[in-house]
Amino acid sequence: MLKNFTQSLRIEVTQQAMRLLRVKRWGSAAPELLAEHALVSGSAGAAGVAEAVPAALAALLAGQSAGGRAASFVLSDELVRLWQVNPPVQAARLADLEGAAALRFHTLFGETPAAWHVSADWNAAAPFMAAAIPRLLKAAIENAAEQHGLVVTAIVPHFVAAWNRHAGALKNDAWFGVAQGNVLALAACEDGKLRAVRHVAIPHGADHYWLTQAAQREALLLGLQPPALIQLSGEVPAALAKPASSDKHIATAALGVAA
Repeated sequence: MLKNFTQSLRIEVTQQAMRLLRVKRWGSAAPELLAEHALVSGSAGAAGVAEAVPAALAALLAGQSAGGRAASFVLSDELVRLWQVNPPVQAARLADLEGAAALRFHTLFGETPAAWHVSADWNAAAPFMAAAIPRLLKAAIENAAEQHGLVVTAIVPHFVAAWNRHAGALKNDAWFGVAQGNVLALAACEDGKLRAVRHVAIPHGADHYWLTQAAQREALLLGLQPPALIQLSGEVPAALAKPASSDKHIATAALGVAA
């Protein structure tokens, strides 16, 4: 039975650690960090994370009275896959869109999506984004959460969680960036629609000059106009949280923490 409707838990999962945060359902207060636990595994990648989840979640929830609480799990983008799909001409069924997503997945990543749980904003009329989570990791999270009485409300990539929180606040034709660790998920938008997501390594001392160069390069590859504004969320480098020092640089604006 679900308890405490005013708050929920957010559990962030990376290849190195899990973090437990308390999130208020109303208001703009930042999530409160309750605990953090390193992942210890004998395997690498998603398989290693899945192996380490049960022990890490038990340690994370120790003394938290988490039974019956709603919890969302947010997976770092390095554990998932995100890609854009062009719908087939005259697509009429969901199966057509799923087939196009699977074909594009194979083209980009060299494998079938059989071992992945795929979700998307299915759209037969326009390109759409798809996301895939390793089934092994998804099952490990669901099983461990059930052992502790958590009510799992979502298991989503970090970028998707941030997009869902901030999409309504994005200005027309602004791009969106989500910083986590030393990686920036840069979302190219056009006419208020998401066109592509690129993951760019954030160098030490990243500033507006670097971001401008990165955005202009991605815009050229995508055949888009560079944005006049990039709205940023997450662990934004200090220099990018300040106004641009030159009108030749792309302006930035902070959107607060990612969700």
